[in-house]
Amino acid sequence: DDEEELKDAVMEDMADIFSKVDKGGEGVCVQASTLGSLEALLTFLSSDDGGNIPVSGINIGPVHKKDVLRANVMNEKKCPKYACILAFDVPVNKEARELAEDYGVKIFTADIIYHLFDQFTAYVKQIRSAEQEAARFRAVFPVVMRILPTCVFNKKDPIVVGVDILEGIAKIGTPVAAITEAGNVELGRIAGMEINHKAVEKARAGDSVAMKIEGETTEEKARLYGRHFDHNHQLVSVISRESIDALKEFSRTR
Repeated sequence: DDEEELKDAVMEDMADIFSKVDKGGEGVCVQASTLGSLEALLTFLSSDDGGNIPVSGINIGPVHKKDVLRANVMNEKKCPKYACILAFDVPVNKEARELAEDYGVKIFTADIIYHLFDQFTAYVKQIRSAEQEAARFRAVFPVVMRILPTCVFNKKDPIVVGVDILEGIAKIGTPVAAITEAGNVELGRIAGMEINHKAVEKARAGDSVAMKIEGETTEEKARLYGRHFDHNHQLVSVISRESIDALKEFSRTR
């Protein structure tokens, strides 16, 4: 009877543990030395104090190559921040470490739960910062500008002109096109801006700036002020589906 009660207790514990794991979803892999420590770590990770970190895989005992392969599924799912193993009070064998390095799987080890959590959250913060920086460059804000005809400093790549910002926000890296009778003429990206001889990263409606635009393609580098476009044509940012998605991501992660 005692043996049956023990089995029932273990099965109940296992059911509770697996209820905290989403095998088909996104999440980190968790490894611990005992069933009790695994349960404690999962309970912590699923709490507010533990950051409500999702878990997609669990195991008990040392970290082996198969555990790395399981964690690498997150890379295949394009979710690298969860391509991690949180190893609590367990060793990691040499082959597993080497494979993790090759696949870009992070292995965090500690014998105190809070230390493990601190390592992982610092890593996630670093990843989010990098993602935000990448999205910041791809994110294109709407902007409408007017060229000042008396402030055309360089007519060809790099194009350097004075502009009034009529609407929106101009930022370094923004792709720019002139709206002409023949259609939109893409000029390149904003490479630099100055307001009163001081370099700025962005300019808003109402600002007047000196702007440098550098072509990226052969066609853009060949654009000539006075031939392909002039002060009668407004300049606008070039917005694509990718840039809209990046703008959403940039706004979400701020």
